[in-house]
Amino acid sequence: MKNGFRRVPAIDKCFSILELLSQSEGPLGISEISRELELNKSSVFNALHTLKDLNVLEIQPDGKFVFGTRFYILANAAGKRSALIQIAHPYLQAINEKTKLSAFFGVRSDRQAILIDKADSAYGLKVSSEIGMQMPVLAGAGIKAMLSQLSDEEIDDLLARTELKKYTRYSITNKASYKKEILEVRRQGIAYDKEEYIEGMVAFAVPIKAGNVQAAIWAVGLARQVADASVPEWTGLLKGISEEMNRRLLV
Repeated sequence: MKNGFRRVPAIDKCFSILELLSQSEGPLGISEISRELELNKSSVFNALHTLKDLNVLEIQPDGKFVFGTRFYILANAAGKRSALIQIAHPYLQAINEKTKLSAFFGVRSDRQAILIDKADSAYGLKVSSEIGMQMPVLAGAGIKAMLSQLSDEEIDDLLARTELKKYTRYSITNKASYKKEILEVRRQGIAYDKEEYIEGMVAFAVPIKAGNVQAAIWAVGLARQVADASVPEWTGLLKGISEEMNRRLLV
């Protein structure tokens, strides 16, 4: 036996599942994976739910599986960024350099948003968060941009399962008003957070359409860093980045 090791079949199965998902145009269920890989359904079930518990995969409401947030976090931490992060990072750097605000990239995981990349090295005063940080899904501009990509029915379902918390005196706590805000983001292509999540902080965010993943890029700074005269320019910058990045992701 080469190198004295014994191959672990369960790991082979997990990687064959991950490879199959990477080649699929959409989420896959247990029966589909079992059939495609000619594996026992029980083995596939156990492997999928183990990967789900590790947040490498996520299960959707219809019972099918997609890549989870830990997949992106591990790729980033290893220095082998996914194609999605590779595309996003130069845009984050451009936002950071042009606005002097911290720029972030995140993805939605049901009722949480996960920060998977950032650029916050420019210019002294900055807002910083760690990659892998989890944020409540109904808080902040980035979340609004992610939710704007859902259907009305999906938004209603998420709101029905979630309490709107009052983080600051500016937080939106009425569900009808919050949904109206999300629909306005869908119409305008940009989201704003005017001290709704953290008092003294403002943010701009744009939706990024990455297949089955709801993602967003957002810029965050202290309210006193964002002059009213800068808002139209920075709104245009982020919307242009969203349009360009979404075109690239369609290729």
